[in-house]
Amino acid sequence: MGFIEEGTQAPDFTLQDKDGSEVTLSAFRGSRVVVYFYPRDNTPGCTRQACAFAGAYSEFRKLGVPVIGISRDSVASHEKFAQKHSLPFILLSDPERKAIEAFGVWQEKKNYGKVSMGVVRSTFIISPEGIVEKVMPKVKPDTNAAEVLEILRGSN
Repeated sequence: MGFIEEGTQAPDFTLQDKDGSEVTLSAFRGSRVVVYFYPRDNTPGCTRQACAFAGAYSEFRKLGVPVIGISRDSVASHEKFAQKHSLPFILLSDPERKAIEAFGVWQEKKNYGKVSMGVVRSTFIISPEGIVEKVMPKVKPDTNAAEVLEILRGSN
């Protein structure tokens, strides 16, 4: 199974945030939303990616675009991760891979010649109508936030 395609309806989901509150994607209808999937809290690449989104967060706020990060980590892990790195955006816990699989980011990965299943670092821009506007597969942690901002600014 591959990534969800641009132009299709974004799969709705309800997951818990770092405080244990439920967050539903369709509740953001009426504004664009950035949803990014990452492998694990507190790993070097995921930390750099999260910190890049945190650093650019005021720009996302100016554009009125919420940012949601999703991984399989627990609510408690997300809380620690957000506190440690002062992450101002929504982090959602998806241990059962509901959103992860619905967006097609649970895929075979090769790491040092070893093949395993895992989350492919990917970002999606969802339109105010809930349509997948942009699919960004296999993004780089350091440049992802800036690339997303560029896309958002270019289409306003």
